[in-house]
Amino acid sequence: MQVRELESDPLFNSGRGSALTAKGTEEMEASILDGNKRMCSAVSGVTTVKNPISLSRLVMEKSPHSYLAFSGGEDFGWGTGSKLHPGTACAAAKDSQPQMNGLPISLYEPETVGCVVVDSEGRCAAATSTGGLMNKMTGRIGDSPIIGAGTYSCDLCGVSCTGEGEAIIRRTLAREVAAVMEYKGLNLQQEVDFVIKEKLDQGFAGLIAGSKNG
Repeated sequence: MQVRELESDPLFNSGRGSALTAKGTEEMEASILDGNKRMCSAVSGVTTVKNPISLSRLVMEKSPHSYLAFSGGEDFGWGTGSKLHPGTACAAAKDSQPQMNGLPISLYEPETVGCVVVDSEGRCAAATSTGGLMNKMTGRIGDSPIIGAGTYSCDLCGVSCTGEGEAIIRRTLAREVAAVMEYKGLNLQQEVDFVIKEKLDQGFAGLIAGSKNG
């Protein structure tokens, strides 16, 4: 519910407010993971779905697959009656040209949206939704729909990331937080600080996380 609300707000880079590709089109992506049941799903490259996170959850609950993309994701959404809409993204690229994998690319200032939930029994879940990078190449897939990179949840914690997708993917950043908690025995704040400062190589990222202890 929380992620759907943010997707519907044009101020954020997801759903209605998604950044545009170099061709002026939307290619949205999202993922969701239930750390308790070890269920996950993701969608990429969808253009007409009003709430990509809802489509991702439908993939998890009503399909035999974990990941659907582009026309396959669109067709599945229509087939299950997901509420759809024509593309409505609109944003302006910044003048600066940061480097992405050694190449210049414009970045969309508002960020990806994410949510981490821990219930009263310590069960964790996480979800992430984004429109991607402004002026990205068509077909580019970022970290948000990749389980373990932009989104991860297990019996210890839930994590949702934002930032430079290529750097997040290289370090499987969300999974790294859980691994540090599991193998180094650090508390949540310590592990997040460690991962961001020590594990994230060239690039930038931020994340939200919640442990089973809240």
